[in-house]
Amino acid sequence: MTVFRPGGTCWRTARAERAAFLIDNEAYFTAVFDALQKARRSVLLLGWGFDPRTRLFPDGYDGPDDPDEVGRILVELATARPELDVRLLIWRSALPIAASQEFFPHKARKYFRNTPVKFRLDDSVPFGACHHQKVLVIDDRLAFCGGGDISVDRWDSPAHKDGDQRRIMPRQECHEPRHEVMMMVDGAAARELGDLARERWRRSTGMVLQPPPDAGGDPWPDHVPAQLREVEVAIARTEPQWKRRPEVDEIRQLTLASIAEARETIYLENQYFTSPVITEALAARLAEPDGPQVVLVSTGRAPSWFDHLTMDRARGAMIWRLRAADIFGRFRAFWPATANGETIIVHSKVTVIDDRIARVGSANLNNRSGGFDTELELGVEAQDEPTRRQIEAFRDRLVGHFMAQTGDAVAKARAEYGGLVGALDALNREGRLHAIEPPATTTLGEFVTRYHLGDPQDPRDAWRPNRRRERLYREAQAVKDAMLQAARPTTARLRSP
Repeated sequence: MTVFRPGGTCWRTARAERAAFLIDNEAYFTAVFDALQKARRSVLLLGWGFDPRTRLFPDGYDGPDDPDEVGRILVELATARPELDVRLLIWRSALPIAASQEFFPHKARKYFRNTPVKFRLDDSVPFGACHHQKVLVIDDRLAFCGGGDISVDRWDSPAHKDGDQRRIMPRQECHEPRHEVMMMVDGAAARELGDLARERWRRSTGMVLQPPPDAGGDPWPDHVPAQLREVEVAIARTEPQWKRRPEVDEIRQLTLASIAEARETIYLENQYFTSPVITEALAARLAEPDGPQVVLVSTGRAPSWFDHLTMDRARGAMIWRLRAADIFGRFRAFWPATANGETIIVHSKVTVIDDRIARVGSANLNNRSGGFDTELELGVEAQDEPTRRQIEAFRDRLVGHFMAQTGDAVAKARAEYGGLVGALDALNREGRLHAIEPPATTTLGEFVTRYHLGDPQDPRDAWRPNRRRERLYREAQAVKDAMLQAARPTTARLRSP
């Protein structure tokens, strides 16, 4: 039985003739540039953030008239092709967050004023929540979805080189190394994402957009090979309960179902890991004598003081819980660094279950991504051997690139050392992957962690931290009981003579 169930663990499923995983924004930005050149009727972008000054091919020098700035590219395309409808719908970020981004995307309104590009800021979420969906749809024929925004501090290559001047920003300083993952799909899956983007536009502006007329063509970037062919793609969402719209928690349900389905390996890349519900699901699997190995890759320390206070400290408590449950030695939690020890910001949101399920999207493994913010992700489930091999290769390449190893080297080490955990222990000779250590305990930190401040599960507990704590741990206990109940037949067989 498939893990993707429309109306439960996902919104819809749709066929893609081609799909590809784009590792880091060097690959994503290059693919975006190529696809935009082929756009004929429609460009629709949803984002958490957006900066029109973002360079798609940075070269180490940032000048005032760089031709590869994404804003300039979009304006030139929309001007040269009057039949091309270009629309950007970006979250109207709170002022403290906007200040950290030089007040972009707010300034982008002025950038696109008196141009054919239609730029809107979207605040149609509960107070304190954000629009966190990241999707780009071109002609309803090609779509990108994942964790990456098109902003000036996002570009990096899979090498994550120390001192890479291509990570330059408009003020001539360079941002930190950064890891992102996007997924690209075509066919009916792209059309469904177009429907989702148009519905977001309607909710925000009141304007109903029709699907673009079919003008033919193929916007798939010529240089990107299709890793998957003829696959069913699941689309899963998070939407908060707000203004008579019901809560949508498909991603949270899919995460729990995916954990329950794992047989050998659960691989997670995520910026934030603070959900007690997801933690208890993983802890239950770690407690099984024949349960899966669990590997988490996250950022060593959140770049903002607020996220360090709220997310890092709560993550520390979750890590301690999983270490306590790991009686069979199958859990590892790492943060990656460059060759010289600089922290690589892990902004990707990836889940790979065995060689069967791969998911790429915007949702973090925290509370708010389950029912407070809007989120979006894509997933595929292997139904044949070629797809299984591609999912396995995708995970191995992700793991390997953090240690300057190839995916083939990871695959060989897995076979030799008994799985992904053994491969990591064997290949991490230079220490590029560091064990995540919970931060030192303080009175303030304990209070923030206890009540998950800054990390509500949905609008009902946004301003009631005491209620939030009670609900989270009640739900976590229910998930734990369900997981343990599901594992009992296996455990009983292992104990029988």
